[in-house]
Amino acid sequence: MPEEITTPDKDGNVSPARYAEIVAELRKLVETTTRIQFTIGDYALEVEPMRESGGQERTDSLFTVKESLFRLAEDIGISYKSLSGDRWTASKWPKDRRVPGVSFTVHRIFASITDEDERFATILAPPQGKTRWTPDEANRRAGRQVERPVTPQEKVSALHTLAKDEAVAATVTGDLLRRPTVVAQVRQEDKVRAVEELTRDEAVAAEVTTGLLRRPDVAFKAMSDDTARHQVNHAQIERGRQAREHFEDTNPAAEAVRSIDRSVEFLDLVTACHAFVATSGRVVPGLRDRQLSDDERVLVHENVARVRATLDWIETAVDTGKVDVDGELARLLQGE
Repeated sequence: MPEEITTPDKDGNVSPARYAEIVAELRKLVETTTRIQFTIGDYALEVEPMRESGGQERTDSLFTVKESLFRLAEDIGISYKSLSGDRWTASKWPKDRRVPGVSFTVHRIFASITDEDERFATILAPPQGKTRWTPDEANRRAGRQVERPVTPQEKVSALHTLAKDEAVAATVTGDLLRRPTVVAQVRQEDKVRAVEELTRDEAVAAEVTTGLLRRPDVAFKAMSDDTARHQVNHAQIERGRQAREHFEDTNPAAEAVRSIDRSVEFLDLVTACHAFVATSGRVVPGLRDRQLSDDERVLVHENVARVRATLDWIETAVDTGKVDVDGELARLLQGE
């Protein structure tokens, strides 16, 4: 069947006049229901008076209280939860403080206001521009979640309630993260925390990092961080070492390659010495008639000491095949 379209001269599927009649009849029924629920609560209080201390019912004898109320609920044909709620609400509203025309639901919501004077005054003062309290307005006044959220904060609270289920939360989060306009409004620090949480999984972190480092601006900023740059360099060296070990352990040509490697290392060493001599031969003559400052002379002498130590190391390695570095040489090579 085609959907019924609400027109300005109708409320739902009835005329405004008929709607007003229905509201009037239902209000009478609600008032009757309110009286009935208060009556049930009063009788339940007669059977088991409240045992309160500090705003909460004391735990002593609660087992026997529940047993009595459970029996009463079964004897009259309603649930224990409903009976217990009516009893508690009635305990918060003495008969002379119950407001005619205000539903039991609203009375129950305002029953959570601890201060009696505030509770009794609040129910007599509906929101500005309204003649009566609605459940949502009462919940809003009592600081509780409303059924039809209006303000952004109420909508956020409703979402949090719906997302208590982990599966729901995961689905909602995934959907929201696909909306650029939503992500754009998230604070920078919250984005960082979210990414850190999402990348706790090593596989996810590796995939995300790889993708990010393919972006030139991101890679440049990341490599500006000394720790990040060191970790990347270390990872490259480690990856190379692992690849080399795998090759040497599994490839039949490894022995031949090792022989070539030794020749390459020899050539690299000769080339490094030649480059040092050539560079020095080009640079040193430029110091003629130039007086270096004390700081400059100290710096040059420190580097010359490092060069001498390195040359001694090279000679030892060439003559003996030992390439171990002692502590003093290590400190010189590191510039300490």
